[in-house]
Amino acid sequence: MPAIVPLEPIEYLVIGHLAHDIIPGGWRLGGTAAYSALTARALGLRVGVLTAHGPETTLEALDGIPVATAPSAQSTTFENIQTPGGRKQILRHTASPLDFNLIPEAWRRTPILHLGPIAQEVAAALPDGIKPVLLGLTPQGWLRRWDAAGHVSPCEWPGAEDAARQAGAVVISVEDVGGDEEQVEVLAHASRVLAVTEGAAGCRLYWNGDLRRFRAPKVREIDPTGSGDIFAAAFFIRLYTTRDPWEAARFANRVAAISVTRPGLEGIPTPGEIQASLVEVF
Repeated sequence: MPAIVPLEPIEYLVIGHLAHDIIPGGWRLGGTAAYSALTARALGLRVGVLTAHGPETTLEALDGIPVATAPSAQSTTFENIQTPGGRKQILRHTASPLDFNLIPEAWRRTPILHLGPIAQEVAAALPDGIKPVLLGLTPQGWLRRWDAAGHVSPCEWPGAEDAARQAGAVVISVEDVGGDEEQVEVLAHASRVLAVTEGAAGCRLYWNGDLRRFRAPKVREIDPTGSGDIFAAAFFIRLYTTRDPWEAARFANRVAAISVTRPGLEGIPTPGEIQASLVEVF
């Protein structure tokens, strides 16, 4: 049985595994579910997380955010290695798959639902009865595979077009698709709104047959981990609030750029940074 959680309604539900990220000297909490949930809370929303993790992973960093947890013997565990050619990942363990039936009843009417898999742990198609105002997808977990030794590499996503068509917005990175522009084009044609993050270069946005690029502010990068998840949460929330994808992209771009100046979850935006980013957008 999943853990008992408060049944108050929420405004932002993120579904995906929490990551147990191995770092020199220990580990830290990671994964889209962690970064996006904390960003959504920083932006003032009531947030819930549906996830699975093992007993080796503690959730102090998510204190105050209700978490519905599927039983799992171990957490999804990554070793991330930064190299001159980019990040290399090794998947050491995977947690239990996630089922939409685990969503608490009070959370099923959440306005924003964010599917954020990191290891193909959740289906991309929502069941009947769950119809958020905005369904946001960050498909990185459907766009990666791993070999017997756990070495992660990009892969094709067979259900990409169908999943993108049901979503209100999709956010990917060029890293997610291994630089494969054909996959980007497939998603751009199928998606209502597609944002593609490009690291220090910023992002590009496809909407209504148009393409625009947004440069990221120049900052001193300390750690890019989680910046794409922070971008996605900021983008989905601002898109829901304003219905303006261009404005949402500008805002998310600035928030994500700030996040790389601090390590790990310390990159979650502060109230002051959020306000400054909103002022700069306008």
